[in-house]
Parts: sequence; structure tokens; C-alpha cells
Amino acid sequence: MAELIEGSEEVEVGRTAVRAPDDTAVDVIHARPLGMPRRGIVVHPDIFGLRPLFDDLARRLATHGHAVVVVEPFPGVPADERDGLTVEDRFALVPGLDDDRALGTLAAAADLLVVEDGVAEVAILGFCMGGLYALKAAGTDRFDRAVSCYGMIRVPEAWRGPAVAEPLPGLVDACPTLAILGGVDHWTPSADVDALRAALGAVPGSEVVVYPDADHGFLHDPSRPAHRPDDAADAWRRILAFLG
Repeated sequence: MAELIEGSEEVEVGRTAVRAPDDTAVDVIHARPLGMPRRGIVVHPDIFGLRPLFDDLARRLATHGHAVVVVEPFPGVPADERDGLTVEDRFALVPGLDDDRALGTLAAAADLLVVEDGVAEVAILGFCMGGLYALKAAGTDRFDRAVSCYGMIRVPEAWRGPAVAEPLPGLVDACPTLAILGGVDHWTPSADVDALRAALGAVPGSEVVVYPDADHGFLHDPSRPAHRPDDAADAWRRILAFLG
């Protein structure tokens, strides 16, 4: 995460919970600057969910004056079991997700930032699977800006379920959206990128940025073999400028 440079604000970081629409308690990371936040950011992590990497991400974003909430994507799995899930286990959980519940939880996280931190504007930021949900959240009229980092543009075949919708149709009413993508990412083939460009072409203030030699996950997790420090540094500069 070192490519996300730190700002000047002192911050505090803790754990709390928000309520999903079905009243399930959802674990979240909450970070805020000690001064008055400029705006809020709800973060949907990758499929591995809450972990120290995202405590650090929330802290770094908060040093730039943002109040931040990072939401656990699998609240239906007890916390003491989540750490033992393999990536295959997590992939198998995705078709059972409910978009109304997931998007309602992201909206509840935005409400927490408004109520507890006094922000007037809230953005959504997501990575990988979280980037997919950032695209969906962009069309809900709850967020002022959206950033999707290598989010799937079409739901992968193995992830489809009765309550898991495609993101592209909702972008007709999207807020300004920044999509950060890798040019050799098999999760976002060029035809899908073209479709996303077409959809966001009608959304003022939106942009699709492709790093030609980058693969999936190049930005947010330095432990991944796909991590590209120079591209990551440039992407973080773009994201911070877009979020304001």
C-alpha cells in the first residue's frame, strides 16, 4: 500500500458494525481524521474481505481528510470462520450473495459517515469483487462518486446467482465514475472494457483508465505478484484527484 502516499492529517482507526437491510450486523473498519472530514468514502474490499491491509488503506485515505468505512463482504459467515476460508471457498459464496443486501449495507455505511462524521458527500471505492459492487453502487443514487478498481464488468459465469445482477444496466443513472483497469486482466476482457466505456460515455465526469501491461490486482496489495508499483502510484494519484 506504500504507493498510496500519506497526507498530513492525524487519524484514528477502529472497528465497529453497521446493520444490513435484514438487520444482520456487518463488521466494518472506520477511520477518520481528527479534524473535520472533507467527505466520506465507503470501501468494498476484494474477495478476501477485512484484514490488516484494509486497516492500513483506511488509515492512509483518512490522512487525506476523508472519513472511511470498509465493509466486510461476507457477513453471513461468522468472523471466527472467515479467516479459514480459501479463495475457492469465497468464490463459492458469491452466487449466494444478495445485491439488495450488499448494496443496502454499503448505503448503511454511507449513512454512518454522514451521521458520525458529518460529511455531506460520500464516494464508493472497490477492488476486484468490490470493484464490481462499486459499479453497481454507482447506479443506486446513494453515492456522489464511484471508483472501481479492476471490478468485473460482467458477472463471471461461476458467480451468477438469483440475486446477483449485472452492473452495466444500472450505469445509465450512475454518478461520476472512475474505472481503473489492467490491460492483461482476464477478468475484464477488451470487449467488456469497450462496453464499460460506452456506458460511462454518457455519464459526465467519468473516465476509464487502462494500464496496458497490468494484470488483475496490480494496485492495492503489494504482496501480489501482479503488483506494479509505478502503475499503482499513478493510479492512486488519479483516484485521490478524482475523489477530491
